[in-house]
Amino acid sequence: MIKVLVVDDEAPARDRLVQLVEDIGDFAVVGTAGDGREALELVESSSPDIVLMDIRMPRMDGIEAAGHLSHLEQPPAVIFVTAFDDYALKAFETAAVGYILKPVRRARLEEGLARAARPTRAQLASINPEDRQRRHISARSGDHLHLIPVHDVRYFRAEQKYVSVRHGGGSHLIDESLKELEEEFAEEFVRIHRNALVAIRHIEAVEKGDGGQLQVRLRECEDTLPVSRRHTAGLRRKVQSA
Repeated sequence: MIKVLVVDDEAPARDRLVQLVEDIGDFAVVGTAGDGREALELVESSSPDIVLMDIRMPRMDGIEAAGHLSHLEQPPAVIFVTAFDDYALKAFETAAVGYILKPVRRARLEEGLARAARPTRAQLASINPEDRQRRHISARSGDHLHLIPVHDVRYFRAEQKYVSVRHGGGSHLIDESLKELEEEFAEEFVRIHRNALVAIRHIEAVEKGDGGQLQVRLRECEDTLPVSRRHTAGLRRKVQSA
């Protein structure tokens, strides 16, 4: 049997999908979730083969949840269940990502389940019709995902092949680039060095260190980070306008 997880914030929609999946045969519903965060937890515990994912949900929407799932070593296939308009649907079609329109019909669901595939991070990045910014950063440890709220991140720092994320609970390594992070979180973070982005909200002071080099001191963080001359002016502008 192929295991399916159903994710939708509306109970009637969840119940209808569960019934449709079970009526098709060869598929078994292994759980239901009401938002993206709950879905991520259930994926770890139930290991579904396919996730039927609503898009507009509280706490974490379907596109962000699918993005976090893509970091798993063996992510499930994802089919988005959506009521988006024609303009948004063109983005899904262009990215070749599986989707089913609401209200869901059995024939279309059966076809979607048969063609289910794992979307790549590049595909997911291209189908965000409302240009949503992530609210969490995901770090993988084996098959476990650590979700780090963006508002809790103190800084990102490049370390060889990976980027470390320093947050209130410690630090994790992620497989993302500083350039992409800087573009996505341009309003909340500022580049202070070629290898470091810091959260503007957590900057406590910009001051000279013992050697005279400018450095950033962060709230509730023992680390101080050096500021390169190239990024000094940009840092001062961001701090003054915050």
